Amino acid sequence: MATLIRSKLSNKLSNAATTVSNKSQAKVSGMFARMGFQAATDEEALGFAACDDLDYDHRQGMQMDILTSDEMGGEGSGQIGGDGGVLEGDSHYQRDGTGPPPSASKDGGLTTELTEVKPKITAWEAGWNVTNAIQGMFVLGLPYAILHGGYLGLFLIIFAAVVCCYTGKILISCLYEEDEDGQLVRVRDSYVDIANACCAPRFPSLGGHIVNVAQIIELVMTCILYVVVSGNLMYNSFPSMPISQKSWAIIATAALLPCAFLKNLKAVSKFSLLCTLAHFIINILVIAYCLSRARDWAWDKVKFYIDVKKFPISIGIIVFSYTSQIFLPSLEGNMQKPSEFHCMMNWTHIAACILKGLFALVAYLTWADATKEVITDNLPSTIRAVVNIFLVAKALLSYPLPFFAAVEVLEKTFFQDGGRAYFPDCYGGDGRLKSWGLTLRCSLVVFTLLMAIYVPHFALLMGLTGSLTGAGLCFLLPSLFHLKLLWRKLLWHQVFFDVAIFVIGGICSISGFIHSMEGLIEAYKYNIED
Repeated sequence: MATLIRSKLSNKLSNAATTVSNKSQAKVSGMFARMGFQAATDEEALGFAACDDLDYDHRQGMQMDILTSDEMGGEGSGQIGGDGGVLEGDSHYQRDGTGPPPSASKDGGLTTELTEVKPKITAWEAGWNVTNAIQGMFVLGLPYAILHGGYLGLFLIIFAAVVCCYTGKILISCLYEEDEDGQLVRVRDSYVDIANACCAPRFPSLGGHIVNVAQIIELVMTCILYVVVSGNLMYNSFPSMPISQKSWAIIATAALLPCAFLKNLKAVSKFSLLCTLAHFIINILVIAYCLSRARDWAWDKVKFYIDVKKFPISIGIIVFSYTSQIFLPSLEGNMQKPSEFHCMMNWTHIAACILKGLFALVAYLTWADATKEVITDNLPSTIRAVVNIFLVAKALLSYPLPFFAAVEVLEKTFFQDGGRAYFPDCYGGDGRLKSWGLTLRCSLVVFTLLMAIYVPHFALLMGLTGSLTGAGLCFLLPSLFHLKLLWRKLLWHQVFFDVAIFVIGGICSISGFIHSMEGLIEAYKYNIED
């Protein structure tokens, strides 16, 4: 009797398991069909079922771990908070993309951070971010580029806009690959991912290191330029005061020391819109003053010849004013409609090209050969002081953005890279900044000050940065990555454009770097202040 009962129970359990398995396979097949994939074969269905079993075991194990950690006191290893939620900013999730561990919900179920839908931005908001990047304070150096380039400088402003728009698009195309059905699927998330994919399999992390080094150099040089321009503007606003440009740079850096204690940019980001609006107002004031002197414009000073020695520096200045490629992958990934990315890039760069060209030409026509590195220094003293104070405020409020980004890259590379980190983590278990982490941040602030003191030349530093990292990130690497990853799918004219951009960008980068270094050496040797 007992054997008969066990046999019946075994048959019922077997039938129930078969029914559940069939339903599970049907659900998985239906789900993939709704997503656009073909119906699963028997072998694929078995694979899906095996994955379901593994996933079930994994989730049960995670649930037991959570229950165990709750019984032991709640906070576990520091990744799960006392309320069962995942602490924000988990470095393992951010770097490896494996996701944070799930947490127990009030009703006994499991929740995960990945189920939360992050707010997306519209094409207009994305365009506003790109506009902020390519219409910033460094537009003030463009009239100086016209001084040494004439009409060719104007042509380069247009040419750089076209090329940077194109390389931004091809950089985003490197994020995608076609699946078996010919649909584009986003398989990469960042500039570093693209670089690593190009260097794989022999050097899987070399490309990412190159991009990170270029990014750190550009971010730190941007911070230095903010300190340089702050000292320059204050010195030229109050020339009668017994304070040198270097002293003004020290005063500006003293105001920037609190940046070393920043944990996030929420407080700083509140001022970004006001800073941008203020900058547009300043540009309008400068243009309005120039238009008021239209009768005295020196059209005969704008010529087709170039200063062979200084024109390559102008190329770097123009290129640096268009740099935005480093954050485009993240921006495109956060758009509500990524299909609108190309259109957004078109109208932002067209608008930037028109505004930069008009601003540079009108300002140069007004002051001609007297045009200075920072164009607001040419304004009359009564207007210059007011305009420059606003610009200094904008520079100081803009400094934390590249500073925080540079610190984040340094910390993740050298302090938070798991077992591969060179130094201990900058943060304790309670999230507080440790002494060496604070030392790193303060050292970076002091380094920007020392560079601003010993190399107080805005145009030369801007040209050097644009030639070194701007051309690399905007011209060389995107075209090279596009050729490497999508070679078999490119048309002949796309290959021609990529090769031409790489060659021209390489020539401009090398010549601009050499002449910028020569200019800096000459200025340092002969103690040239302007």
